[in-house]
Amino acid sequence: MGSVSMGNGDIIGILDLTLLDRGASEEDLVRLCERAVAHRVAAVCVFSEHVRFVRGLLPEEVKVASVVGGFPIGWRDPTKVSKAISEAIDFGADEIDCVLEPTPNGGDASEEDLQILSAMRDACGEKTLKVIIETPLMDEHSIRAISRLAMASGADFVKTCTGKRGDCTDEDARILSMEANRHLVTMGERKGVKISGGIRKTEDARRMLSIMQKEGISTGNPNESRIGASSLLDDLIDGGLGRN
Repeated sequence: MGSVSMGNGDIIGILDLTLLDRGASEEDLVRLCERAVAHRVAAVCVFSEHVRFVRGLLPEEVKVASVVGGFPIGWRDPTKVSKAISEAIDFGADEIDCVLEPTPNGGDASEEDLQILSAMRDACGEKTLKVIIETPLMDEHSIRAISRLAMASGADFVKTCTGKRGDCTDEDARILSMEANRHLVTMGERKGVKISGGIRKTEDARRMLSIMQKEGISTGNPNESRIGASSLLDDLIDGGLGRN
C-alpha cells in the first residue's frame, strides 16, 4: 500500500489533539491549547470537565471535542448519555465523541443500541457527533452492523475506538471507510471516519489514510476524516514540518 499524498501539515489539519487525563492541570491544558493553535489542528479533544477552560483559550476555528458518556466503557442508559452530552455542549463543546458500548456478546445492532444512538443525536442538536464503536471488541460483521446503524441514526462520524481496550488496525480503517462510502451511495449523505487508538507514528497515519482514501474518503477534509491522537503531533513535527 503506497503512502497517502499529504504533507505533514495536511495531516495535522485533520488531527484531534487529545488529552484525556482527568487529573490534567491548568498548565497541562494551556500547553495543549498552545500547541493546537501553533500547529493548526482540527480540534482539541478533552473530558467534559475541561471543556469550558480550553474553549476559553482557543480561537473559534479550533474546535473543542468533548468525550462523554463513559470512557472508555460507555454508558448504556440513554437518559444519562443525553444529560452528559447536553452538559458538555453547555460548557462550550463543538463536537461530541461518545462511546457506544458493545453488548457483551457482540452480534447484530439492537433496539437498545438504536435508543442510545437516537439519544446521542437528539442531545447533540447541530453539533458534530462522533460515535466510538470500539472495533477491537467486535468482529467484522458487528463492526459493519453498528457503523451502519450509527450513521443511519445521524452520527456525523464513526470512530474506531478509545484505544484503551485495543488499538485501531488497518482493517478497522478500511471497514469503516467502506461503510461510510456505502452510506453515501445508498443514502446520499456524506459521513466521516475518525481513526484513533495507538496511532503514534507518521508512517502509521499515512498508511491508514491511504486505505481510507482508496475506499473513497477525502483524507484532506476535516469534515470527512479525523485522526485522534496525543503523541502523533510530535512525530509529525519531528518529520520536518518546520512550524514553530
